[in-house]
Amino acid sequence: MNRLEAMSILVAVVDAGSLSAAARRLDMPLATASRKVGELESHLKTRLLHRTTRQLSLTEAGASYVAACRRILEEIGEAERAATGEYAAPRGQLVVTAPIVFGRLHVVPVVADFLAHYPEIDIDLVLTDRIVHLLDEHADVAIRIGELPDSTLVARRVGAVRRVICGSPAYLDAQGVPARPPDLGAHRCITFEVLESTRAWTFGSGQSVLTVPVQSRLTVNTADAAIAAAILGVGLIRVLSYQVADAIHANELRVVLDAFESAPLPIHLVHAGQTPLPLKLRAFLDFATPRLHARISGQPIRATDA
Repeated sequence: MNRLEAMSILVAVVDAGSLSAAARRLDMPLATASRKVGELESHLKTRLLHRTTRQLSLTEAGASYVAACRRILEEIGEAERAATGEYAAPRGQLVVTAPIVFGRLHVVPVVADFLAHYPEIDIDLVLTDRIVHLLDEHADVAIRIGELPDSTLVARRVGAVRRVICGSPAYLDAQGVPARPPDLGAHRCITFEVLESTRAWTFGSGQSVLTVPVQSRLTVNTADAAIAAAILGVGLIRVLSYQVADAIHANELRVVLDAFESAPLPIHLVHAGQTPLPLKLRAFLDFATPRLHARISGQPIRATDA
């Protein structure tokens, strides 16, 4: 079995959506395409595709294997073009992941611009507030907010963002404005489990860290849900400044305790740092880094803006 040929056929089948469509694109008999995929499954001793009379879909093992096949085939193509001296235009698919609100506000516009400049690169944009493990989940690049733990990942800093505590004008009028972090003990709070503990909020840094217990009346797993609840007067929230920019400008939320804010959190583009760096990934990093930096630095949010 020619394994690379079988990989190419499998990827073509997935992209085309069916064996028959892939066979037509590859100009080969349907029986041949089906046999090659079957031989690959026999070699791997696992099923890669779910086949029905109406549709074809990847198994869990198949999804992981196809992602690896794409990388292998792209790297072989780049190696061949480099060996022959042929000019290699960036091409292929990139998987990019980012936090939900940051992705919607900043990454989507940058990606749209990037796709217009690089017509041979496709992007799978995954927006989630959990940490995506690049290697395990076959992602090429991630936007990470917060201090980075020691790892083998390579990072490019694109800016920083503040953590702010906000409440609706109606809530603050009824419950009072906290003057110091310990005052939070008398307030209802909405906690966002991804950002920090649901039981306490920390202030300061280094040797002067202050941990304040909070009364969490509502715990959510997305910033959008926390912000919506705060606007409705459920309680105070602590989120990232860009997440509440629109609500602050609309006077739906007001920043409190801004004099006690912790140090801003860094924002990085991170990738696995493979060598050589795929041309498509290098193109995205060089394109996105200055544009994300410009977008982040151009939207400072201060309490006086409310």
